[in-house]
This record gives sequence, structure tokens and C-alpha cells, in this order.
Amino acid sequence: MGGPGDPPEGTPEGGPVGGEDEYRSVVFDESFIRAARLQESSARERMTDHAPAVRRRPALRRGLTRQALILVVLILVAFGTAIYMGVRHPYGSDEAQPPVEPLRMTVIPLSPQGKVPGAADAETLFAHSPAAQYEVGAEGIPLPAVRSTAHFSDSQVVTALTTVKDYLVRSSLYPEVLDSSEVRPARALLDPGQLDQFDQSVDHPAADGRHAPTGWLVRFDPTRAELADPRIRVQGSLTATETDPATLEVTADHTFVYALRPTGAPAGAQASLFTVRRQLTFRFDQDDLRLHQTQLVVSYVQAGPLSCAEDAADHLHPLLAGQTARAGGPAGTNPFATDGATALCGTLSTAAEPKV
Repeated sequence: MGGPGDPPEGTPEGGPVGGEDEYRSVVFDESFIRAARLQESSARERMTDHAPAVRRRPALRRGLTRQALILVVLILVAFGTAIYMGVRHPYGSDEAQPPVEPLRMTVIPLSPQGKVPGAADAETLFAHSPAAQYEVGAEGIPLPAVRSTAHFSDSQVVTALTTVKDYLVRSSLYPEVLDSSEVRPARALLDPGQLDQFDQSVDHPAADGRHAPTGWLVRFDPTRAELADPRIRVQGSLTATETDPATLEVTADHTFVYALRPTGAPAGAQASLFTVRRQLTFRFDQDDLRLHQTQLVVSYVQAGPLSCAEDAADHLHPLLAGQTARAGGPAGTNPFATDGATALCGTLSTAAEPKV
């Protein structure tokens, strides 16, 4: 007689021993049932005329969720944008930019005709000099009224003028630049194509018209002079001009007047004035405007009182109150006047000195 789980007639011949079902390990769970392509009609459905015994189940929707679809679209858009940016620059033409022109510089020392005037009070010196009405610091470098050009917008012209003003401030007014302890503030604004020339000028200065640090910066011999008054007097102008469809040029013409005294001298020591006129030409392409950097291509500097016998390429070595220098060079040059000097060494006009 069969066991309680066996058929009444016993286990069929050839069936599994012990009544074990060979399909017992197959589990028809809910997911398996839902995945079936055919589904048996219910008894009620089969009672309906012409109802088929089985019907085909609709295919399951296995597509991406809405969130996943949105993410895929965003990734594709970002990828396409990156490819476009790499193939076509959105800020300028596809043409290669011309190489950056190296800076051409001229530094003219102006020698005094007699003793350098001095006073214990720097304010007195300024009040009795042509710089009496000059503004202090960056206030003396105002931006002109801005107008767009044929190929450069108002905002691009403003960017060029602002960059030039920043360069003038960093290279002519920063105390750490004036005392020769830093060059990075000005260097950071230069086009990368000029950095090698700038670095070579600082590391290996030469009076060759290409590698004089004083063509890039105003910096004094720190062993000789220091500021007696941090309020540097400045006056000058900026002019922006389009030279070709791809180039914007800014011309800067400014006179800086510094009150100096001997390095390490007490506060009451005699001070004297030192004048630097910088006539600089800057150029900008589209990349320069976008990156807030510039190309300094011409630097024409007159500075005094200096001795023509001393090299002014690396540092300016000012003659201070009461000091004299041997007269030399052409007739007196006045850095406050609008006409330019052409000599490599000039004589400082007495009209440029304070009357004290």
C-alpha cells in the first residue's frame, strides 16, 4: 500500500524513488508568473462564446524611468556641448592667434642740474611742485568715456581699460613692487606669451631694450631709497583704439611722483621727490579680454633725478635730497610736459623740481 503522499495505484513505473517530484525544485514565484507570455482565461471568461482558452499577455514595459531618461538626456547635452567647445571656440574665430609681440622698452634716466631739493615734510614738496594738483594713487588713473569700436563692444573696451589700469596700479603703486620684493602682482596680468621675457628680465636684467625690469615695473634700489609718503601722486590718460578686427590697443601716458628718503632714515629725515613718466602701449586679442590679461608691447620711461652713470635697467637708483650728479645729455627734459624725450640720458629740467 502506498504512503500518504503516493497515488492510489502507487508510484508509476519509472517514476522517482520515494515519491520525489523531479520538478519540485522548480519554484513558480510571482515574478515568473508575471513574466509568462501566455495566460489561461478564467472560468468565467471561458463561459463566454468564442473566448479562447488562453490569451497573450501584453509585453512588460522595461523602459527607463522618467528620472533616468532625463539624466541620460542631460549627459548627452553636456557631452555634445563639450565637443562643440573643443571644435569651435565660442569667443573668437577659429583662426590661430598670431604670436605675441615681445616688449620693446626704453628707460631714460634724467640727471639733475644741481642739488636735489629736499624738505622734512613730503606735503611741502608736493605743494611746491607741478604735482600739487595731481590725484593720489589709483584716483589719478581714471577710465575715459567708453565707446564701442567696429569689432569690439562697450564691455570689451571697458575690460581692456580696466586691465590696463590694474597693471599700472600693480606695477607703479604697490609698495611690495616699489621696494623690489615682489613682481608677481604685475606678472599675473601679462599674456602667457610674454612671461618668458618678463622672467628673463627679472632673473637676468640687461639694458638691451628687451630685458630691463624697469621697463615692466617701477622699482627702486631697496638699499638706497624708500617711500617717505605712501600717497603717490598720479596724473595721466588712457586711450583705446581698434587697430584691426582682432586687436584692441590701449595707450597709457601717466606721470607718477614719489616722495623718497634714504633707506632706514628716521621719520624726520629730508625727503625728495622722484618723478617717473611711463608711456605704455598695450594690446588685447579676444583671449586676453576674456582672461583679463594683456600684452605690453611698448614701454617708454623717463625717470629722475638719476645719475646717467648708473645702470637703470634692473633698479632705479634715485638721487636723494642734497645729492648732485654730473650734468650731461641734451638740454633739460621735463617729464611733466607732453613732448617726449628721445635721448638715452637726459637732464632733468628745473621746472620739474619742487621750489622749496
